[in-house]
Amino acid sequence: MNQSEITINNNNENLCKIIYQSISESLKKRITFAEYMDLVLYHPQYGYYASHPVNIGKQGDFLTSSHWSADFGELLAEQFVQMWDIFQRPHNFTLVEMGAGQGILAEQVLGYLKQKYLDFFQTIEYLIIEKSEVLKEEQKQRLHSYKVRWCDWDEISHSSIMGCLFSNELVDAFPVHKIIIENREFREVYVSSDSDGKFVEISGETSTPRIAEYFNLVGIDLLAFPDVEGYQTEVNLQALDWINTVSSKLQKGYLLTIDYGYQAPRYYNPTRRQGTLQCYYQHHRNNDLYWNIGRQDITAHVDFTALEKQGILSGLENLGFTQQALFLMALGLGDRLNELSNNQGFSIQEVLRRREVLHSLIDPMGLGNFGVLVQGKGLSEEEKKQTLKGFSMPPMG
Repeated sequence: MNQSEITINNNNENLCKIIYQSISESLKKRITFAEYMDLVLYHPQYGYYASHPVNIGKQGDFLTSSHWSADFGELLAEQFVQMWDIFQRPHNFTLVEMGAGQGILAEQVLGYLKQKYLDFFQTIEYLIIEKSEVLKEEQKQRLHSYKVRWCDWDEISHSSIMGCLFSNELVDAFPVHKIIIENREFREVYVSSDSDGKFVEISGETSTPRIAEYFNLVGIDLLAFPDVEGYQTEVNLQALDWINTVSSKLQKGYLLTIDYGYQAPRYYNPTRRQGTLQCYYQHHRNNDLYWNIGRQDITAHVDFTALEKQGILSGLENLGFTQQALFLMALGLGDRLNELSNNQGFSIQEVLRRREVLHSLIDPMGLGNFGVLVQGKGLSEEEKKQTLKGFSMPPMG
């Protein structure tokens, strides 16, 4: 792989210095792209998620489903209620939101449950696991009227959770290893620097045997692809570690993962030669991973097959996979659309606006194409037979 010079432009210079220092202190004067991405996004002082008080929403760089309307959180709450029902309405049910953003989804879920399902609301222990201190403070301000507890993984006992752990657009922000095929061999893309103070990408031997093991896990043989020379993609090893951690904390219940991505055969399609890494800045997408360092988001699509396969190894069982559009329709979004036609309490402008918002959540070219994966642990055979509403066939009428 030829060194590719990337001009530093509009970057967080303090963060760049830290990255340079990390490179200079490494044995081979290079760091993996995963290490680079981790610094860019999560450095506690200068990282993207640490240094931006507002980087999500209309004034930020991207919107999640919960930003469009409260319907997303309310329909998700309906799914949580059914999970509680399946477990015969226990007195304690834990909801763990992993990566809660600005706390908007938590506010939607808790507000809806308090209003409509008070008996369930009173049984809930709501936990948030959040890495960003900036976002954690915003969550605390937004959710001050609810009983919510913030904690780290090491504060949760082994096999202690009965309920549901869930995330919305979390796994796509995990740092990934960048891979390239050269001379029909796996090579890893590293980040280094040159004498002119520019970051450069160089290739070398893979940093860990786990990368080759990953492709065995998901059943993809990249080297068998036609015209494979120069093919680039990503490997999300942190997602596998995350699955292991989640499973270790769950005694009985569900893991619900909502994110954009594909099953492995589609993710690692021979025609997707440049991978899925992309950046977001002020609602515009770009592919320059070394521009606006620390000031733009970097994401990679999620390989849902990897989550499923690793889940099985860690004691989880795959219970369903669908698209967000079908998931929300099965939970009642279609009914909400139908109600708009008969509701006399809104002006025509309000009806049209609300219809547009609801349609955005199921747009097959956008949010509606997000993957929704549910995995379970500790369920009885009878409980497994009860299909979760969001994974049943939505009414078509």
